[in-house]
Amino acid sequence: MNVTAILPEQNRYLHQVTRTPLIPVVVSEGSPKVWCKLEFLNPSGSTKDRIARHILEKAWRRRELRCGGAVAEASSGSTSIAFALACSQMGLSFTAFIPESATSERELMIRAYGGKVCRVRGTMAEVLEHARVVCEEMGWFFGRQFANRDNTEAHRLFTGPEVLSQIPGGCVDAVVSGVGTGGTLRGLYEAFVEADCGVSAHAAIPRTSELFSANAECCSLRFSAEVPGVVDGISEIYSSWSCDKLSEVEIGDGECLRLTRQLWAMGFPVGPSSGLNLAAALKVAAELGPDANVVTVFPDRMERYFSHKVFEELRA
Repeated sequence: MNVTAILPEQNRYLHQVTRTPLIPVVVSEGSPKVWCKLEFLNPSGSTKDRIARHILEKAWRRRELRCGGAVAEASSGSTSIAFALACSQMGLSFTAFIPESATSERELMIRAYGGKVCRVRGTMAEVLEHARVVCEEMGWFFGRQFANRDNTEAHRLFTGPEVLSQIPGGCVDAVVSGVGTGGTLRGLYEAFVEADCGVSAHAAIPRTSELFSANAECCSLRFSAEVPGVVDGISEIYSSWSCDKLSEVEIGDGECLRLTRQLWAMGFPVGPSSGLNLAAALKVAAELGPDANVVTVFPDRMERYFSHKVFEELRA
């Protein structure tokens, strides 16, 4: 008889974290209202806590992981931070493979949770391939956030139902998110479709990749007049998604930075991906009208961006 693999309980709290708030945000008089999920309030400071916990817990139940086991992930920062925290909670060792361009703040956070960091020269696709080879050679569990269906499932099973339980009327008309892995946008959309919402999906696309070059998880899409697409085909979750209600909303760098700083002034300690998401959501809300429930996420906290361009004016 197969006995269920029991997850560790001592010192572990991730599975008991309460739902993050969903609040209406209006940036100025006459501006559309957007419903924003405050994902920066997750324990490690980003929405990636959801996928790290879900991926590791499912692997544990499948007996692919046990206390003392080794986990690795290829990540420009946020997912590695979330995995490092989750692994420290579950008695697992963790190694993050990150691009050389990733900020020092991220490396320090990973190491603070007991994780090891391996910086890899090259594109995010090259980081992924290097991590895959090492994991195969060492027999480590590989998170595979850009291809792992459990990424999307975490948002379909948990984040989406949270939103539906919080939003007035219990229905969403449009969901907006930057695309890194695509898990947030796809998972939320699928949750809302399953609830019979007449929802549309909108990917927020930065006009250039410069603002997010060190954080492909926030937005690995780069706008092209001819073929908008995933950089280097990096996300199987997004590239394999067939959705007839999906559009891509282009946002300029200046607008993204302006809105991020405006959110700070309103008391939201967010990173530039939140400015990107809000800018795109405002466009969608303006098109759909004042009665539409437009939902987006504020993915992570400002601390991991202290050396980023968004803080240049404050460093002057």
